[in-house]
Amino acid sequence: MPIIAPSLLAANFLQLQDECDMLNNSEADWYHLDIMDGRFVPNISYGPMLVEFFRKASTKFFDVHLMIEEPGNYAEIFKKAGAGMLTVHYEACPHLHRNIQQIKSLGMQAGVALNPHTPVEVLKDILHDVDMVLIMSVNPGFGGQKFIQNTFNKIREVKAMIDAKSLDIKIEVDGGVTLENAGELLQAGASVLVAGNTVFKAPNPTEMIARLKAL
Repeated sequence: MPIIAPSLLAANFLQLQDECDMLNNSEADWYHLDIMDGRFVPNISYGPMLVEFFRKASTKFFDVHLMIEEPGNYAEIFKKAGAGMLTVHYEACPHLHRNIQQIKSLGMQAGVALNPHTPVEVLKDILHDVDMVLIMSVNPGFGGQKFIQNTFNKIREVKAMIDAKSLDIKIEVDGGVTLENAGELLQAGASVLVAGNTVFKAPNPTEMIARLKAL
């Protein structure tokens, strides 16, 4: 069964308690929390204070995706805010191994994210140190973008790299995930589906989560 991680970026921020209650009572496995700084990506979302409020309202695992420059400066803050998994971008980390070590030393799981243009080969020397690889299936920064078809190939490539080393690493897909493409994403090797608009804009979000979970 896939891990379903609804992205709070697509939630109704005027009704956050209701949205959290819905997720808590649904078959969603994780909360996916997108942190944007306006530097690494051309958008600003929210910071650790809101993550901390979500943590108080939630019963589920927190998957925190840092789309920010210098993520090492904020790892400890997000651990205190409630992150269970902290994912940093390969493109934002000139000393990626150090970032991964820091995340692990703080007691969190560590993920590394790749932008659509970044080849999976860059993971070769870091793969055995991470718990998850996040494949961006849109350009990071905004929700509701069109899915990039080459994502399927990248997932297969990462899956082959993981299997060749007999590693236990999750593959997460973020951006443009729908009920229509989710099955093919899972067949390609994905195990974690981030869904924003697909869940929160659905007539019945709880039912949509259940349908994704059943794939």
